[in-house]
Amino acid sequence: MKLRKSRRPSKGRIEIIPMIDVMFFLLATFMLASLSMQNLHSMAVNLPRGSAAAMQAKSPVTLTITRESAIFLDKTPVTLKTLAATLKPMLAAPGSSVIVSADSAAPYGITVQAMMQARAAGASHFLIAVKHDNRGSSVE
Repeated sequence: MKLRKSRRPSKGRIEIIPMIDVMFFLLATFMLASLSMQNLHSMAVNLPRGSAAAMQAKSPVTLTITRESAIFLDKTPVTLKTLAATLKPMLAAPGSSVIVSADSAAPYGITVQAMMQARAAGASHFLIAVKHDNRGSSVE
């Protein structure tokens, strides 16, 4: 007596739905991991609005000025008198960039004096931190 096979072997299929789920999981994981790698050295201040191109500096020093006229270099509190001496070793190379992150309500005079002290320490490029303005600006 000859026995027949009860089933035919079926071709294998690649299910795409689980693969999409895995890809979205990996995408979300890498996005969260990259956000946690951001190195922010500034204090939280209320930045003025404006539009500017993205910064391409490698490791700039952040000069933060609060509305109470407190001055910080990468979260380290300094005064106007000690700013130049503290900043000089932080500048990696001549011509290093300094990001000025001043509160919109910070006194203008303190901001300018802090920038002058930074210039005396050897900073040659200043980048002004602004909050990106999504509203369309029109010049009249």
